[in-house]
Amino acid sequence: MPCRRRPGRDEARPSRQVVARRDGHRGRADKEGRSPESRGGAVDDPTDPVGRLLFNVFGMVAEFEADLIRTRTREGMAIAKAAGKLRGRKPKLTPSQEKHLVQLHRSGAHTTSEIAEIFGVARSTVYRALQCAQQAQSGLLGIRMSFVSTLKR
Repeated sequence: MPCRRRPGRDEARPSRQVVARRDGHRGRADKEGRSPESRGGAVDDPTDPVGRLLFNVFGMVAEFEADLIRTRTREGMAIAKAAGKLRGRKPKLTPSQEKHLVQLHRSGAHTTSEIAEIFGVARSTVYRALQCAQQAQSGLLGIRMSFVSTLKR
């Protein structure tokens, strides 16, 4: 069947031009470049009703995915805690190293910076170990004093 020539279709009128939209559909556009088939406006324009709807939908989907991830993480941590595998960061010093550190500090032979260098830790770790030792000692003294006061009664 021979191709039939269509006058309005083959030549574009001066005020209109043939445009191809993103989905491959061909249509006519007016002087501003808008095609009559595009109803609702641009998808990527948040001021447009359709764009606002899509942005809200995408936001809801993203929030839903974040909630799923949060829930799965909590479940996994609960399972690991029940199995005894959730521990956190391991301490830099063992209890015997902490005792040795406290002894070195009390002897007065080394400064805090030297002790930190000897053990390969930061000065804040040395101060923390000293503070824990002091609290443990004062706690033991408190227990001893309360024990002695109960004996005197």
